[in-house]
Amino acid sequence: MMDTIPTQFEVLDERFAEVAGDDVVERLHVGTRWAEGPVYFPAGRFLVWSDIPNDRMLRWDEPTGTVGTFRRPAGYVNGNTLDGQGRLVSCEQGNRRVTRTEHDGSVTVIADRWQGRRLNSPNDVVVRSDGSVWFTDPPYGITSDYEGVRAEQEIDGCHVYRADPVTGRVERVADDFERPNGLAFSRDESRLYVADTRRRHLRVFDVGDDGALSGGEVLADTGEGKPDGLRLDDAGRIWAAVGRAVHCHAPDGTLIGRLHLPDHVANLVFGGPKRNRLFIAASTSLYSLMVNVTGARPVWA
Repeated sequence: MMDTIPTQFEVLDERFAEVAGDDVVERLHVGTRWAEGPVYFPAGRFLVWSDIPNDRMLRWDEPTGTVGTFRRPAGYVNGNTLDGQGRLVSCEQGNRRVTRTEHDGSVTVIADRWQGRRLNSPNDVVVRSDGSVWFTDPPYGITSDYEGVRAEQEIDGCHVYRADPVTGRVERVADDFERPNGLAFSRDESRLYVADTRRRHLRVFDVGDDGALSGGEVLADTGEGKPDGLRLDDAGRIWAAVGRAVHCHAPDGTLIGRLHLPDHVANLVFGGPKRNRLFIAASTSLYSLMVNVTGARPVWA
């Protein structure tokens, strides 16, 4: 029998009252040290996620419910996403690079340096419809050997970058973060949301036609909880991993509700054939909940 726990939605604003789901949250797998980076593959109906300290990536198969090893060693991978061609794009903390796994299984390096200096330890990543790869670069993978390989920081600061996968050019697009972490585009890609874990808030930037960012005001404070991964639904609500819960913010930044969990939540993704299954990577476990909202569809989909 599959392990389940009661679903605990907390409504903080009437705008969250319409959000609902199954009465129980399914625990699909237990046994990771620090689960991160869930990414759903629609074509194969499977999910891949990271177990950073164990330096491996796991795969859960939706039709059968089975779990196996996707890759090990994995470069202490943290965040993952798909590009417009359905290829896996990953942040390898241990190797201090962003990579793409091609359809034949080979690995292409997208970014590993900025201005000749090694990146800190890329953390989370999103791909825009023009193919550009956007990622955050805090130092978690080099501060100790727990989530990567202890090393000296070569870049003065922790920034947000954009990489061109064709030319290999890496540009710094935001340089005033302490610990940039999860990031997500709005549905029309005109805005970029970025979590700053140390400052405990979410920020929002306007994205110009040339990819330049402007604005950057604080959209929401997360209180005592440290924000991590971010995703949007098709109504423009921002879902954020914060402490032992998934927070849901209205587009104006108001915290309107929470989904409480027994583990520390690191990241999440909407998946399933209808994008209405919420997968949550949290400490030792991978959770899943069918909901009545749908994850935002990429512009290219």
